[in-house]
Amino acid sequence: MTDPVAVLDFWLDEIGPEGWYSGTKEVDEACAAGFADLVTAAREGNLEHWIDGPAGTLAYLILTDQFPRNIHRGTALAFASDIRARAAARRALDEGWDRQVPEPERQFFYMPLEHSEDRADQELAVKLMEERMTDPEMVLHARAHQEMIRRYGRFPGRNAALGRENSPEEAEFLAAGGYPALVQQMRG
Repeated sequence: MTDPVAVLDFWLDEIGPEGWYSGTKEVDEACAAGFADLVTAAREGNLEHWIDGPAGTLAYLILTDQFPRNIHRGTALAFASDIRARAAARRALDEGWDRQVPEPERQFFYMPLEHSEDRADQELAVKLMEERMTDPEMVLHARAHQEMIRRYGRFPGRNAALGRENSPEEAEFLAAGGYPALVQQMRG
């Protein structure tokens, strides 16, 4: 079985910041080829022993919050391990492990909260991005996620994958460009 170091080497060094949010087929396929079995193991609760310090927890968060969104893009499985990611992120915050990891990878300790449809998680994600990240883009995206939850109580872009019906307001939001359009609007 692959270890946390392999996950970190792949995501932080091979893919790197330019690929993290690219949404390309190549990145999705590379994640699936190297780590689909580990993503399943993490989703099933078989890798919680990785949550033992900054590096292991960071790798676990990537497996439960980032890779599923690449490997299972557009399906419910993209979000199936979110609850595990949030629990690990909360433990990491309690332990102070996030502060032991440099930017930009520190953001992955906060992303499970940013990806949550819970208002309190959104508030905390924005606070952490504001206080512990120096990149204004990180703060902007956290605020954009929070704004979607404020407006709709959920992320409309997930509705199709999760079998949820769009409200008229959500359908209008998605037709107008959805999340990318919201980010542009918030840039002013």
